[in-house]
Amino acid sequence: MIGVRSARRAAARRSPSLGVVRYPNDTADEAPQHPGRVVARLARQVELAVATVELTLSQYRVLILLGEGKEAASALAEKLAVSRPSVTGVVDGLVARGLVERHHVADDRRRVGHHLTDEGRRLLDSADAEVQRRLAEIAAHRAGGAEAAFESLVPWREALDGYRLARRARAESNEAPR
Repeated sequence: MIGVRSARRAAARRSPSLGVVRYPNDTADEAPQHPGRVVARLARQVELAVATVELTLSQYRVLILLGEGKEAASALAEKLAVSRPSVTGVVDGLVARGLVERHHVADDRRRVGHHLTDEGRRLLDSADAEVQRRLAEIAAHRAGGAEAAFESLVPWREALDGYRLARRARAESNEAPR
């Protein structure tokens, strides 16, 4: 015999006009306006895209930063908002694959910097192309198409860059002698 609570829950899931049952995992009922959920879904699509070139999302993020120039592990950790040991683990895997090289910083032999190898740059280019392809394929299903979707990311890039600079400035002001 069905309990009263179970019957009420089943009735609540049923659309009164269509008699359709809505299950908790039905993405049509997801709150699409919630930015965290949308970003998490997009991150998964980027993860799937870079996996086609045998990269993890963390490895891709490190390659992106190194593609912009040489970096020390501490700078990579700060820009990625992760701990230094986490970055070291990711970089170790990239070094083992010949995608990244370590080097001693000229003015401080204790510091170790990192840069992309030619193979690392080629793989980053391939990963970027695959991410672009996958996101364009998805964005083609919206009004305005892929171009408009990519343009809507520009303010977010600007906000992220500004946020990083503000955090860095705050950290530097806390480190300054008083």
